[in-house]
Amino acid sequence: MGSLKLIALDETDLAVVSACLQDAVFKTGDTAFEGKDSIFTLETNRFVWEDGKNDKTFERRRALLALKQVSGVKSRGINLKATDAVHSLLAVRFLPGEEAPAGVIELVLSGGAVIRLEVDCIEVQLADIGGGWETKFKPRHPLGD
Repeated sequence: MGSLKLIALDETDLAVVSACLQDAVFKTGDTAFEGKDSIFTLETNRFVWEDGKNDKTFERRRALLALKQVSGVKSRGINLKATDAVHSLLAVRFLPGEEAPAGVIELVLSGGAVIRLEVDCIEVQLADIGGGWETKFKPRHPLGD
């Protein structure tokens, strides 16, 4: 499987990016907001869901998520000083604002944490930035009672 390179410019595109990033893991220190350039970046170790392997080995890859047209960043449930704390990304979703195409992109994390990015519009890039490595662990999400 080749390296993943995606661009999202609307909610449908963003849903594809979200699916590719489900269960990606990252450290707090792997995030950066360049306010002057209006870019928020996140380096992750993403699980390669699109490979479709059915055997007992799976793959993770280093990937970079870049969100552009970002005017502000807020977080909940994250200690920004704990740069080595590990987080698991569950979903990327868009919440429309009062004036289209502006809104909020939320990075929904396990444990109820969230990173909220105020955006002028959806302009997101996801690209693998390194080779893959094998993992025997496939993320699971058992249904709650």
